[in-house]
Amino acid sequence: MEIEEAKQGSLVILSPIGRVDGVGAPDMEKRFAGIAERGDFNVLMDCARMEYISSAGLRTVLIGARNCQKNKGKLTLCALQPECRSVMEISGFLNILDVYETRDEAIAARSGTDPA
Repeated sequence: MEIEEAKQGSLVILSPIGRVDGVGAPDMEKRFAGIAERGDFNVLMDCARMEYISSAGLRTVLIGARNCQKNKGKLTLCALQPECRSVMEISGFLNILDVYETRDEAIAARSGTDPA
């Protein structure tokens, strides 16, 4: 798994590429920790190229979301692929996290602007 990182204003954008599973989840967890150490707690996870997420990956996302929230920030997801969306829906994540269809929609929602 690879993780691309970008920053747009106060929003950190993480883009996991590949599988967020027992092998890739520790890398994601380290990335979330590094972002928190810098004092960034507004994170967008762009899942357009995330092929799979396991229970270990879900745990990492939950830890990241809780860390953002306890520091008055927020973790938002976008562009979930069908299989990953299904896993997150079954596990209840879609009820506790904001999820948008596209990166532009998520950025607009987080910044309070119109994506058009």
